Amino acid sequence: MKLYDYEISGSCYKVRLLLSMLNLPYEKVAVDFYPGKAHRQPDFLRINPLGQIPVLVDGDLVLRDAQAILLYIAARYDASSTWYPADPATQGRIAMWLAFAGGELMQISAVRLHDMLMGYEHIDAAAARSGAHKALAILDQHLAECEIRGQQWIAAAHPTIADIACFAYPALCHDGGIDRSAYHNINRWLRRVRALPGFIVMPGVPAYA
Repeated sequence: MKLYDYEISGSCYKVRLLLSMLNLPYEKVAVDFYPGKAHRQPDFLRINPLGQIPVLVDGDLVLRDAQAILLYIAARYDASSTWYPADPATQGRIAMWLAFAGGELMQISAVRLHDMLMGYEHIDAAAARSGAHKALAILDQHLAECEIRGQQWIAAAHPTIADIACFAYPALCHDGGIDRSAYHNINRWLRRVRALPGFIVMPGVPAYA
């Protein structure tokens, strides 16, 4: 497998995290997202016409979108079917939270781009922060309800790719000046993810609680 990657991208980190937890070998291809904007150049656009990272190449298969890549890796390479179980109800819940990770939680990504990189001043940071807090509140409430049922993970009684997909950007809130201290259920869940075998750090996401 070959992963087109940018080190400080939360979306790329999701993929690296699952690959590490499954102990899967892969080739990392660094994409000069900033300042080089290699993702907008013709060579990369031939791989992904949307000009987005990450991209996974596995043989003849080319996949874009972190959530789609997580689903493929788990379905193809997790022999235990732990990260993406075959149960239809669990698959439905996982799909719901994958969509949430690629949608509502990306408000955190927008704020990070605005605050960390030049050239993203057009992003309405105030609106993105408001949207981020709404998304975090939804996730925090869901985790509270899970804990009442004795469940510590987002979509099942054990970690799944829903947890991987939803982990990165809440863990990176501080990059966008988003205060996460009030989201106690999220903070406990983040510590649980950090304690999983195979967990790896990225810039901004420490290994400690």
